[in-house]
Amino acid sequence: MTIRVLLADDQALLRSAFRVLVDSEPDMEVVGEASDGAEAVRLAREQRADVVLMDIRMPGTDGLAATRLISADSSLAHVRVVILTTFEVDDYVVQSLRAGASGFLGKGSEPEELLSAIRVAAGGEALLSPTATKGLIARFLAQGGAVDDDHDPARSARLDALTVREREVLVQVAGGHSNDEIAERLEVSPLTVKTHVNRAMAKLGARDRAQLVVIAYESGLVRPRVE
Repeated sequence: MTIRVLLADDQALLRSAFRVLVDSEPDMEVVGEASDGAEAVRLAREQRADVVLMDIRMPGTDGLAATRLISADSSLAHVRVVILTTFEVDDYVVQSLRAGASGFLGKGSEPEELLSAIRVAAGGEALLSPTATKGLIARFLAQGGAVDDDHDPARSARLDALTVREREVLVQVAGGHSNDEIAERLEVSPLTVKTHVNRAMAKLGARDRAQLVVIAYESGLVRPRVE
């Protein structure tokens, strides 16, 4: 299956560079380019995009607002948004995850990282960042208000629906571990881990793996750690 990619960035030169890179892959094709968020939402619908590479800072409707619109539209439930940031250390990262993005990448990432991010997102997984550490993720979430005594009581109560094993898996997901890594840590098969992740997503109403991370921190299941 060919992954249909939409490019959303107000800089034409960057869009051109991304198009050359994406179109060079046999399993991908660029189906549209948008210079602002409103156009990105429209083209996501019209071109049946699978993955949107979304810049944050765009005129008019910015990338965060566009991501929220895409996430809230049931007809676009299959669309995955990967936010592109100018800097890896960026306060917008936690806002991106809460808006419904499947992950984020720095614009300075290697081409292989960008292509991998597209494939990971299209496959229904979440890419927080190829270079992000657990401490970095925690720092962003802490800045967003997810601290020990300021978590969301409603989301905390929703965790009651999870089994003990699903909670254990959720903690590992929040730590930035892949299914294979979690399987090794818990001494189960990767397929079993994937099943637990999918069930946790369904019970918590999470769009994808990135949203599970946000819920884990906001509910207080995992404590932010600033290093």
